[in-house]
Amino acid sequence: MTTLVVVKKAGQVAIAADTLVTFGDTSLSHRYEANGKIFKVDTPAGISYVGMAGTVAHFPVLRLAMAALPREQLKLGSRDEVFATFIKLHPLLKESFFLQTKEDDNDPYESSQFTVVIANASGIYGLYSYREVFEFKEFWGIGSGRSFALGAMHAVWNTAKTAREVAMAGMNAGCEFDKNTAGPVEIFTLKLKASQ
Repeated sequence: MTTLVVVKKAGQVAIAADTLVTFGDTSLSHRYEANGKIFKVDTPAGISYVGMAGTVAHFPVLRLAMAALPREQLKLGSRDEVFATFIKLHPLLKESFFLQTKEDDNDPYESSQFTVVIANASGIYGLYSYREVFEFKEFWGIGSGRSFALGAMHAVWNTAKTAREVAMAGMNAGCEFDKNTAGPVEIFTLKLKASQ
């Protein structure tokens, strides 16, 4: 599993992730493989950073699927745009990457099987299996270390000066207490649009 966080504070957005990959009882640290869990997407509105939690197979699949969409269709600047983009990605994931879309017999919709966070100049977003999209006002976390990260970010929110500082508090807690999270930590920041 992992710990990933997104934060919006003081005119800045931040996204951060650990770099540990685990396979059952075996861990593959950053020392042995470049385990980046965040990738950059160039959209018509500017740069977005996308991070995922879940099976390692998701990382190249989502990166390549997003690269296969025409650039003008990669819109991640609002809750509705994120939803529309992932609706366009879903058939591609099924047809070109053989995504298994069923999680449970009572699924209301086909699943995309992803847990994703997105950070860009318009804000911070989360996307879940059935393409439910959330736009967070302050911060959020995903992965096995999310509870530790959320608690730490909540604790420092009022005293931290920047989004980066809040994100690092969350990541430090995840690395300290979650057995499936370890550094080094990747962190990326962007300036938030003035209207935010």
